[in-house]
Amino acid sequence: MSTIYIVGSAVTKFGELWDKSLRDLIQDAAFSAIKDATLEPKDIEAIFIGNMAANQFEGQSHLGALVSSFFPHFPPSMRIESACASGSLAMLTAENALLAQRYNTVLVIGAEKMTDVDASVTTDILAGAADVEKEQRSTFPGLYALLAQAHMQKFKTTSEQLANVAVKNHHNALANPHAQFHKEITVQDVIQSPMVAEPLHLLDCSPISDGASAVVLSTKKHHSNIIIAGTGHAQDTLALADRKSLTEFASTQKAATQAYAQANISAADIEAAEMHDCFTIAEIFAVEDLGFCKKGKGGQYIQQTQTRQELNPSGGLKACGHPVGATGVKQIAYLHQQMKLGRWNVTLAHNIGGSGATAVVHILKQGKNL
Repeated sequence: MSTIYIVGSAVTKFGELWDKSLRDLIQDAAFSAIKDATLEPKDIEAIFIGNMAANQFEGQSHLGALVSSFFPHFPPSMRIESACASGSLAMLTAENALLAQRYNTVLVIGAEKMTDVDASVTTDILAGAADVEKEQRSTFPGLYALLAQAHMQKFKTTSEQLANVAVKNHHNALANPHAQFHKEITVQDVIQSPMVAEPLHLLDCSPISDGASAVVLSTKKHHSNIIIAGTGHAQDTLALADRKSLTEFASTQKAATQAYAQANISAADIEAAEMHDCFTIAEIFAVEDLGFCKKGKGGQYIQQTQTRQELNPSGGLKACGHPVGATGVKQIAYLHQQMKLGRWNVTLAHNIGGSGATAVVHILKQGKNL
């Protein structure tokens, strides 16, 4: 099987970017990643775009054709949608095309422009990632609140432990120039912020964001030692009511098992993990379902001064921001950039779609670990 190298990456600023259009964000990320790879636009053989709802947020459909038109040779291009996991599934689609030897070098883009519409419209658009018939267009704060309540009831997880996720990730974001928020917060700040859906406060929730990210993947090594060492992709029921358990994401567990096996490692080998913390309870689920700690111990694990892994070093979705189509690609771009600096050798990216219906896990390795 071919080895897939990450040869370039880029992430735009995340936030309320009033002076940037969706086109601007995509172009900034795409051509910066190509430059980082020391390649030319003509070297890109195909493009894969992760995007959830440009047609609803911006009125712009047919993103594949739009992005292809930025290139003088009009490479084949397609958009992939899987709610908040759109970016990671764009990665998987690109990787499968490379493994099938259809292409040698491709570009993966994740992008979303979410702040040009009223917040109520955004809430309604995002609700489409749940089961609209069975869950009656429930909001995602409401759905994740149900998950948090179940976890708190079964494992005695506390509001303070939820808040610690937000505190940690805001602290981590201080070192990330692309993050939406650069402000320390305290546990009390979180608990005293307005209640959105019991037990989730405003500061337990990731923000509405604009942004784009991109990576260049190739079966040719170029100058890169960083590879995609393992992948996993799994599903669960779309509706929470159809789940066997409300205190775990079976999709994450299955995807992680696949990725660890392919990379020939275990959870203990991961040095840093970018996880899908759309709400603070989601990171607690993630550290448990990825095997970093025992089920029910996630809140305590994150509270520790030191953990085996650096958890959401970018600031995660909570503080770096969450332009939904961009997140899965951003996780891998961020890890790639830090690994190039020699910060880690084995890392993991975990991206969720909806309330756990889709999960994608990537494992990256570099240098002596190849």
